[in-house]
Amino acid sequence: MVQSRFADMVRGLDALTSLTLKHVRERWWNDAFGEFLESALKPKPGKRILDVGCGVGTAEISLARLQVSQLRLFGVDMIADRVREALTRVRGINARAGFSSADAAHLPYVDGVFDCTFCVAVLQHVRDVPMALGEFARVTRPGGRVLAVEPDNENRYWYSSIPAGMEAFELGRRFFTALALARGEAPPAAIGPALPGLFAAAGITPLSVDLFPVSGSFVGAPPAAVWKARAEAIEAAIALAPNDSVRRLGTDYGAAVARYGREATASGPAFVEIQNAMLFASVGQRPDSA
Repeated sequence: MVQSRFADMVRGLDALTSLTLKHVRERWWNDAFGEFLESALKPKPGKRILDVGCGVGTAEISLARLQVSQLRLFGVDMIADRVREALTRVRGINARAGFSSADAAHLPYVDGVFDCTFCVAVLQHVRDVPMALGEFARVTRPGGRVLAVEPDNENRYWYSSIPAGMEAFELGRRFFTALALARGEAPPAAIGPALPGLFAAAGITPLSVDLFPVSGSFVGAPPAAVWKARAEAIEAAIALAPNDSVRRLGTDYGAAVARYGREATASGPAFVEIQNAMLFASVGQRPDSA
């Protein structure tokens, strides 16, 4: 599989098993993404940095390994079990990091306490994004930075040289959308490219946008391991379906991908598959006080 230079950030993503980038946050932290965070957040001695939607503390561990003296890291997450796991993980490396359970739209901090506030793949899950960004601005000091990294979940390029591949992709889009709606989740959103405008509306001055393409292609039939992994991922998704209607749609989807695999294998070296998604990393600044 030929991949873009940013694809290692999200190794293992596949449009046939996750049509959006909504549930793959922990795959983004390798050395390349750690370097990006460092350049965007500019951690320096004495700075206080808040990670909203911190998960299990992956970003805090990455930043702590920079060994910046007196750097204070804080993380909040809605899920208490993740907060507990984050606390356990950072104790193992003696990081100066604290965690708490909190809502992105109701941060438990006083105004202007952080030098930087950031989130990665969090706003796409938030129902009231303007309120959350307003909170980001409130807790960031004047002159401080705000960073948000979010995907465009509405637009994902997919091409297959055989009709069965195009049909499987469309059926997968229907299945994953139905699964999300049945589980009470919001449908895919193109929040990534909208970030600069959302920043401005929240009182955050947009400074820059970095685009990270997540791309991959097969020229020639993929190996059997690829089809096995796709089948297992689809089965796991079907197991999450809360009703028979969504399960039937998932079963039909699994059968379509299996058929696609057989036809791809039969096509041999003439087979081509190309996919691409996009991440948007927006950096903004809280305006200095007048």
